[in-house]
Amino acid sequence: MKIKKTWILTDRQLCDCEMILDGSFHPLDRFMNYDDYSSVLKEMRLHSGELFPIPIVLDVCKQFSSNLEIGENIILLNNEGYKVAIMTVESIWEPDVHMEADVIYKTSDLTHPAVNYLFNSSNKIYIGGKIKSIMIPKHYDFNKYRMNPEKVKDKIKNLGWGKVIAFQTRNPLHKAHVEMTLRSMEELDANLLLHPVVGMTKPGDLHHYARVRCYEYVIKKYPSNSAFLAILPLAMRMGGPREALLHSIIRKNYGCTHIIIGRDHAGPGLNKNGNPFYEPYEAQHLVKKYEGEIGIKMIPFQFMVYVPKEKSYMELEYLNSDIKYKTLSGTELRNRLDRGEKIPKWFSYPEVTSELIKSRPPKYKKGFTIFFTGLSGSGKSTLAKVLLAKLSESSYRIMTLLDGDIVRTHLSSELGFSKEHRSLNVRRIGYVAAEITKHGGIAICAPIAPYQFDREFNRNLISQYGGYIEVYVSTNLKKCEERDSKGLYKLARQGKIKEFTGISDPYEIPKKPEIIVNSDGSETPEFLVEKIVGYLYKFEFLK
Repeated sequence: MKIKKTWILTDRQLCDCEMILDGSFHPLDRFMNYDDYSSVLKEMRLHSGELFPIPIVLDVCKQFSSNLEIGENIILLNNEGYKVAIMTVESIWEPDVHMEADVIYKTSDLTHPAVNYLFNSSNKIYIGGKIKSIMIPKHYDFNKYRMNPEKVKDKIKNLGWGKVIAFQTRNPLHKAHVEMTLRSMEELDANLLLHPVVGMTKPGDLHHYARVRCYEYVIKKYPSNSAFLAILPLAMRMGGPREALLHSIIRKNYGCTHIIIGRDHAGPGLNKNGNPFYEPYEAQHLVKKYEGEIGIKMIPFQFMVYVPKEKSYMELEYLNSDIKYKTLSGTELRNRLDRGEKIPKWFSYPEVTSELIKSRPPKYKKGFTIFFTGLSGSGKSTLAKVLLAKLSESSYRIMTLLDGDIVRTHLSSELGFSKEHRSLNVRRIGYVAAEITKHGGIAICAPIAPYQFDREFNRNLISQYGGYIEVYVSTNLKKCEERDSKGLYKLARQGKIKEFTGISDPYEIPKKPEIIVNSDGSETPEFLVEKIVGYLYKFEFLK
């Protein structure tokens, strides 16, 4: 059978594909077709009636989908071009992503990572259909911990374990987690599957290499043969209650009899108003409701705090109000690391603390990107050059200027000025800036970047590795036209240049830039750059 059409899977799609192929998502055996998708939204069940809480779909671009036919076979590739699976197309449709966000995640707030992905990163067309494995995605790291459901169940059987507790985590474990899991194991006379996620997690999380090294340290804290470590290539949506239910289905597939569900399990943090997206025990209530149908029992995560007088961890709900205790939230931990402060010994193990310090250096030692955006002629390039000079005066940091014209000459010379090509150019700049930021450098970018969609894409990409500061140069159109030494605005007004930003194509004003400056000439570039430098010192990007 000769198949001509291929689709290169994104990182998230590749995680989903692997979880379908290896049985982790059972009973799901395909990227959902329209009937499954609709049923999951309405009933939290596949079209066959089986419980499944979150859509697992293959999103593709309109150009690719326009040439597809129902019943056609396509080959799914990884980003290196290796064949992963054959998919038989059963459905092609354009989803209402706003409805999907409201139903699945109960919000359209872009601070929710899954909602942000839906609106700003996902392709606009879904295709669904059964997939047949050609080659399970190959990994080159931590292979001894990469076990599919059958391998884990075989290991549990060979160890002679009865009750098995799954502990889902995307973050490193600290002393409170170990104490809580040990007590659960003792109470149930059970063993532990430490099953962290190493697929996609929340943007800004510690990278999975450091996390797995932390798990390797922590697994030694359990009694011999009482626990083992396996890693899961799940792309998390941070979907709160529904995601907790998915975690439970997955762990049942791995042979577990119990799963620990935390307070605000798989929650994405706070919304744009500073409030949690979900109620604190909403996930526990939902899993409890369906635990009989899934065939796995829910263990509520007990909030453990350190009691200095006892020199031990205790459950907060059982403490008298007069007993003094200590605790450290994930946000407080990250803030301490960002400021270069010590992590208290009562909180974590020396090996874990050492790994965290090495993997998350203080903010002023990390790379960052300054991303100027504004109309042609707004003054972006001038401000970027002045900023580069000012920072170079007082810092030995490696800095790179990615000006729009320079990038067009050296990185995107083959691109035109269609909307698609302008977006691709901006994303190329984002990719280069992300690499600079990842390695501790400073990237100063100055494209027009007219579309919010592309700017958010770059923000999400770069923020994984360091700081991202968007500077909106808000100089008005009239002033930009007055400065137009190349006569481009005039040509655009005459219709001789098509799709020109600000004239025949819109410039989408940034929604929440970190800094806004107006370079209309009322203030000098040096003065405006001092404002930017002041921000960098205030928020500890520079020290």
